[in-house]
Amino acid sequence: MTLDATGQMQFLYTLRSRGVTDPRVLSAMEKVDRGDFVRGGLFSDRTYEDMPLPISCGQTISQPSVVGIMTQALDVQPRDKVLEVGTGSGYQAAILSHLGRRIYTVDRHRRLAREARRIFEAHDLGNITVITGDGSFGLPDQAPFDKILVTAAAEDPPGPLLAQLRMGGIMIVPVGQSDAVQSLIKVTRTPDGFDYDELRAVRFVPLIEGIAAD
Repeated sequence: MTLDATGQMQFLYTLRSRGVTDPRVLSAMEKVDRGDFVRGGLFSDRTYEDMPLPISCGQTISQPSVVGIMTQALDVQPRDKVLEVGTGSGYQAAILSHLGRRIYTVDRHRRLAREARRIFEAHDLGNITVITGDGSFGLPDQAPFDKILVTAAAEDPPGPLLAQLRMGGIMIVPVGQSDAVQSLIKVTRTPDGFDYDELRAVRFVPLIEGIAAD
């Protein structure tokens, strides 16, 4: 299932009405068909609604407006190297690939990493590197990163990820208990430490250490 021109206009209108106004972000989201990332067919009729949907391994694909707001707050520039923690369906990384120079995305579920890699290859998104690993520790070998996006909720911004953020860099991370409403936090690294800005209430699956057994 794909969107026709009218459906695409409605999709973009919904994003704008819910706070996604950055033209570069809207353009990137227009280029990435969410239908390619909603797998299994069970929820295919809800693909383009602004709602989260379940995917494999007990995870979710976030609602498009939240993806857009997080991407907008991350402020990815064309030369940026970006780390995403929590590949999930691959939808967010695909959008980031149209904004930054190099995207590294990590997931603890081998199946999700494998499926996302297959989609990226099919769509010739060659600037995305998919890694199966414990994203809570980041990728020290590739650090520092200009931008870091965490798509699972941590009780606090993870120290290893903060340490891998370049001076002036930005991290977007949901913070709070996994069974409660969380706060989406924007962290900016400064010469004096880190500045924290609360963006909005969200709800994400928890950030879990270790590699899954699946």
